[in-house]
Amino acid sequence: MSAEPPTLALVGSGEYLEAMAPLEAQLIGAGRRYVQIPLAAGREGDERFSYWVELGREQARRLGVEAVPILARSRADALDPTWAELVAEADLIYLSGGDPLHLAASLRDTPLWAAIVAALARGVPVAGCSAGAMVLGGVIGSLRRRAASAAPGLGILPGTAILPHFDRLRHWHAGHAIAPVPGATRTIGIDELTALVGTGGSFHVWGAGSAWLVSDGRLERLESASLAVDATAST
Repeated sequence: MSAEPPTLALVGSGEYLEAMAPLEAQLIGAGRRYVQIPLAAGREGDERFSYWVELGREQARRLGVEAVPILARSRADALDPTWAELVAEADLIYLSGGDPLHLAASLRDTPLWAAIVAALARGVPVAGCSAGAMVLGGVIGSLRRRAASAAPGLGILPGTAILPHFDRLRHWHAGHAIAPVPGATRTIGIDELTALVGTGGSFHVWGAGSAWLVSDGRLERLESASLAVDATAST
């Protein structure tokens, strides 16, 4: 398949909820295979991991498409080429929430991540919610600690840091300015039940809330954004 402009959805919260089904329907289009990757919740215990798997299946049923859950929970699992083979047949790939550091460390330099990048490069939409959105940036910040040191992301959006749950984050830090993520050239906040959706680097806001450019001491509400997308990122 020839290369197509990469399509990304960076979601502040709400993966697999009915309110977000129109976005997921838009992303999968006429496709049928909805590949769901709950790896960020891999350390949350069997019950919680199963919750995310079943929630994804419910959304697939709601959309009338096939759910293809990737049951990888660790880096060892992500090294198993079986999961990469399933991703290679995806029409939509969704990285759901949990621990962004666990997700990034588990995916980096694995067949599973290589399959996700290859799919993105050939035009398969990739969505990331909460932790799933954070790892797509070049830098991963902290939602709880102001000015905390940052970790490297997986680099699909080089230099960019994504802060999901941003309306909640502003509540947590009431009375204090939210600083840009250290080491990022651009920090973007995305409210809950809201997404920043783009093809070929041109992004627009979808959903109930807003997206924000975070600068020193101020916030700028975004209607749209132009972001560099590296659909060959392999780090």
